[in-house]
Amino acid sequence: MIMNKSSRRRFLRQFGTGSLALSGGWFSQAVAEEYYERQVLPYNKIYSANDRIGIGVIGCGIQGNFDLRAALQVPGAQLAGACDLYTGRLTRMKEVYRQDLYTTRDYRELLQRKEVDAVIVATSDHWHSRIAIDALKAGKHVYCEKPMVHLVNQGHAVINAQKESGKVLQVGSQGISGIDFAKARELYRSGTIGKLNCIEASNDRQNAIGAWQYSIPSDQSPETVDWDKYVEVLSKKPAYDAKKFFWWRNYREFGTGMAGDLYVHLITGIHYVTGSLGPSRILSSGELSYWKDGRNVPDVLLTILDYDETPQHPAFQVMLRCNFVSGAGGSGGTKFIGSEGVLTKTGNGVKVQHSLMSKAPGIGGYDSLFTYPQALQDKMMAEYNAKWSEEDKKRPTRPNIEYSAPEGANAHVDHFSNFFESIRNNKPNIEDATFGFRAAGPCLAANESYFQKKIIKWDPTAMKLKK
Repeated sequence: MIMNKSSRRRFLRQFGTGSLALSGGWFSQAVAEEYYERQVLPYNKIYSANDRIGIGVIGCGIQGNFDLRAALQVPGAQLAGACDLYTGRLTRMKEVYRQDLYTTRDYRELLQRKEVDAVIVATSDHWHSRIAIDALKAGKHVYCEKPMVHLVNQGHAVINAQKESGKVLQVGSQGISGIDFAKARELYRSGTIGKLNCIEASNDRQNAIGAWQYSIPSDQSPETVDWDKYVEVLSKKPAYDAKKFFWWRNYREFGTGMAGDLYVHLITGIHYVTGSLGPSRILSSGELSYWKDGRNVPDVLLTILDYDETPQHPAFQVMLRCNFVSGAGGSGGTKFIGSEGVLTKTGNGVKVQHSLMSKAPGIGGYDSLFTYPQALQDKMMAEYNAKWSEEDKKRPTRPNIEYSAPEGANAHVDHFSNFFESIRNNKPNIEDATFGFRAAGPCLAANESYFQKKIIKWDPTAMKLKK
């Protein structure tokens, strides 16, 4: 992605317009310049051996592999080691990358290696906080998959460890590093949808793999899986169960269900766009409807979150939904609904549709006017017409907006670019430990509401549950 001045100008024009229709001046040049500096300039640099960042991957499952692929696309990043509790994944890492790659089943050994500057923590959720804290204490930078923690009471410990270490911690809700999310935030803050009052967000699926029934290797056994290490942090240590290792998202002991896995992406985007610190009240309802495979988390979950008015935003309601047996097929997105329009964020695009009310309130039609005596109807109509002009009666119009990220844009790679630039230049990153916990906390509270069958109160400023 090497760019000269001419290509830089082309990029800024593309960033400012993309496939944008009828936008006028919605996207400021300042935002485009900021994005160019943060996301594109790092690709122009040639890094010396001293500037290269050695990556250790802890957890070489689906997301660990996707994270690594994205990270290695950023110039100056190189793989320094891998850790997993299943030996087959370590074998695969050597097959894909190099036979002399350092591998281990003990993450603490990886943290001791000098060539490892940063680690990707992509384990089951119940290990996130422990490994992140240990890595920070060992002087490593941390890219931690969402949710940052498994339990609410683990959040502040991670935040404090990051502050004390002086190292970078970035949480892996990669979507918010994309150009399209920068666009969504700019459009929202322009006021084009009027006063925000409601947000609807969903992430639905309709297949077995999407419902976390992943392939289990035929050679799984207590010999190939370090089960004792896997359950080490649990107070009650269950007997070996391959499903609880390879399908960990289905179990509360190891994962955080739909809320921790998918809600957290939705809430991360909502907080990024609105600048919110979080909700104050959370209520969930759901059921285990279809995927009755031994899991102890729901496969249909709905949650309402109340966001109080703050200096950053008006009061608004959020409605979240995940459905793993959706007859509509896999779908999802977030709608920011305001008094004058709706901003919809889906995939790598943003749409704004406007609907503005007339200044005059209206009279007649589906109205009680016709139920009154005729003389009174005539009098009221005359008074209305005298008060409101013909222009007041018209509904104003505003052009709709549609934007798609430029071809080749990759939010996952951009997220790692942000992470590495924070490490190299001591810059604030886009999703630090505090931001990550502000997203994770309400999601974990949503689970508590579902299981306890009650409203959960959350303090978004102090980031803790309220009684």
